[in-house]
Amino acid sequence: MTPEEWVRQHFVRFLVDDKDYPTSLIAIEKQLTINNRTKRTDILVFNNMGHHDIVVECKAPSVKITQDTFDQIARYNLKLKANFLIVTNGLEHYYCRMDFDNETYIFLKEIPDYKSAL
Repeated sequence: MTPEEWVRQHFVRFLVDDKDYPTSLIAIEKQLTINNRTKRTDILVFNNMGHHDIVVECKAPSVKITQDTFDQIARYNLKLKANFLIVTNGLEHYYCRMDFDNETYIFLKEIPDYKSAL
């Protein structure tokens, strides 16, 4: 298992065990096309209506989270239109809620659990 995969697996467990997201709403390495290039999200969580709700970008613990990391997930979200963005390297976690009206994101202390997001 690669270090990034370790982070991904542990973050999925966090979503399921701590935040009560159903596994049936979580997709791993979901493919999307941006500018005629195939990309993959690390974790994509759907809401109960089947819409993209959370995009998670995972990095290895040795990778510092930078503005480039946020730019990457923001590019993905131009297509996905998810409500929340998460960037993690397993040591640091950044949670953001999208503000589509102002074309920005707002940093949060944590993401809502599944039941409060309904």
